[in-house]
Amino acid sequence: MNLELNCDAGEGMANEERLFGYIDSCSIACGGHFGNHHTMINTVRLGLQNDLNVGAHPSYPDLENFGRKSIEIDRNVLKRSIKSQIGQLKAIVDNEGGCLHHIKAHGALYNDMAASKDLSEVFLESIEDYKEGLFLFVPYQSEIEKLAIENGFKIKYEAFADRNYNSNLKLVSRQEPNALIEDPNQALEHILMMREEGMVKTIGGDKLPIKADTFCVHGDTASAFKIVSYIRQAIPNQKPKH
Repeated sequence: MNLELNCDAGEGMANEERLFGYIDSCSIACGGHFGNHHTMINTVRLGLQNDLNVGAHPSYPDLENFGRKSIEIDRNVLKRSIKSQIGQLKAIVDNEGGCLHHIKAHGALYNDMAASKDLSEVFLESIEDYKEGLFLFVPYQSEIEKLAIENGFKIKYEAFADRNYNSNLKLVSRQEPNALIEDPNQALEHILMMREEGMVKTIGGDKLPIKADTFCVHGDTASAFKIVSYIRQAIPNQKPKH
């Protein structure tokens, strides 16, 4: 069975050249939480050179907090921002001869949509133009998952190799000391349980059902390279990626 690894990229870590040889998909920051035309071009080119599935990684328009803080924002302002972010990246991908593969929300927007039907509606309205062609990465048992399926979007379930889960299947807050999994062997065990058993072990010790088609390692996790290289050594990549 193939294992799809993805990384968030183009976020100023300058580690993509090391990571991209070990993953299948990348989600590129497109100006909401980080990124500009220059970083998007460079990251898109590198992704295409490595034959990766290139996706857009839109967020709340909040550079100050790296998109990791929930903010109050007018729904029309948010829709315009999301459309603009994805549109900028798609234009670059098209110009470089590639095809945009997926959309994955970033940070607080991703987490907030998991719990909010209203916010999920706003997001899906924003990406309606991409409904037929692209995948939407969503967490299992989330509001965005339910609404996306109801409205005919193509989804991929995403789980996190480098993050711990609470008993409600939400990610442990980054404000907590046990939010991150930074040991490569622990990350591998975390993934294997999800992939082979369809279960995830929460920080409370419970094992809960989960679905995962693609596993994320955050590019800004300090041990990201160690994690992806260790996982790929244990579970070699199998083509094709798409």
